[in-house]
Amino acid sequence: MSIQYALLGLLSWRSATGYELKKIIEESSTMYWSGNNNQIYKSLVQMLDEGLVTNEIQHQESTPSKKIYSITEKGLASLREWVLSEPETPEFKNIFLVQLAWADQLSNEELNELFIQYESRISMQLAFQQEKIRRGIPSPHRNERETFLWDKISENLLSFYQNELKWVQKIRKDLSERKQIEERTMMNFKINENGTKKYIEVIFAESPFSTEEDAVNLVALCKENESNLLLLHSQAISEDFFKLRTGVAGQMIQKWINYHVKTAAVIPKEMVNQGRFKEMALESKKSNHFRMFETRDDAENWLLHE
Repeated sequence: MSIQYALLGLLSWRSATGYELKKIIEESSTMYWSGNNNQIYKSLVQMLDEGLVTNEIQHQESTPSKKIYSITEKGLASLREWVLSEPETPEFKNIFLVQLAWADQLSNEELNELFIQYESRISMQLAFQQEKIRRGIPSPHRNERETFLWDKISENLLSFYQNELKWVQKIRKDLSERKQIEERTMMNFKINENGTKKYIEVIFAESPFSTEEDAVNLVALCKENESNLLLLHSQAISEDFFKLRTGVAGQMIQKWINYHVKTAAVIPKEMVNQGRFKEMALESKKSNHFRMFETRDDAENWLLHE
């Protein structure tokens, strides 16, 4: 589509200078051009030659003269003919999708950051368009039906950004869930049942647990299997867990407490007796939420019977 039809449409509303047309295009959410001066003025000259518009020079005392353009009957007929023509298929151009096509080379963290940045841009653009509409976008408002149509154009634009925002938020959620599933497949765990009680036993993890997120993933694993009992073996726990200065143990244990997951850890005596960690192990014996044991049988007995 040529920008000429946009200009003819605006001039069918009211006469204007090239500069005024440029300002309307800049402020409008329905005109899909940059409003470049050369583009607008070249089109006006061409339409003038074709008899689609006329211009009138308005002299001013203290400022340069203005050329005011008005649409002709021929211009109105050309505009109407175009409006009646078969609608074009909507153009779709989104550079972000090209980025996304090759984003598999990124780490999970880098990919998530890319989506966060895109979500932020979409949110800002949505807020910007909403504010423009609130302030009032320049439009004819010559009758009720015309006002209705222009309102629907604004609604179409907003729906694009709203849907794009929902789309990117869903992708982030889906990726997070995929990551959790991948992490779970990288651990050796089983679901044990004893009478009416059921607990999750994690024997090994390819990437030993070392973060609050890992602790929450284990909570999710329990909840998905309708259990609030967790038994961990030392092979599934990172070495940082046993170094109090890292804060890993405190952070992970607190997550299990917060989510009411009773947790028992099977830790060899030699690991428990490392440095200050021994003090924490002794303190845990008073807890009803997290305790450490030398044998699996003792850990299971505490989980199921106390």
